[in-house]
Amino acid sequence: MSDEIFDPKNEFEHKLVATADGTLSMETLISGMLDEQVFMPIADEESQIKGFQKSTSARPLVIQDEEGTHVLVLFSSPDRARIIKDEFPGFGGGLLADLRWVLERIDDGAGVTINPGWEIGIDLESEVISDLKKQAAATKTPLQ
Repeated sequence: MSDEIFDPKNEFEHKLVATADGTLSMETLISGMLDEQVFMPIADEESQIKGFQKSTSARPLVIQDEEGTHVLVLFSSPDRARIIKDEFPGFGGGLLADLRWVLERIDDGAGVTINPGWEIGIDLESEVISDLKKQAAATKTPLQ
């Protein structure tokens, strides 16, 4: 767990704090998450240019929970991801994307954790991810 005080840096983090303190319901948070921007750590590639990704595919940080379920690791901002550098040294970079975009690419049956190691965060079980993926498909516009 990070010893740093969780000072919200964006609107999504304010919503996470409001959910943690009970002023925003979990249902409201989850139902409005699709268009929130998240940071997804990705595996570093061997490159002459530090931080440059040559390939068109990225390998995100995925862990397994106690039941063996794959869990995608995300953060509410790039600054929050610094907490994993020691435990996962090969994941020094990442990308910012809307949660909707991330969910379109996640395997069925996987879960998501947002801000692991921080006091403020959320774990989304595979059933919740499945529901969010259905919501994303139903509300997808031609430009998304």
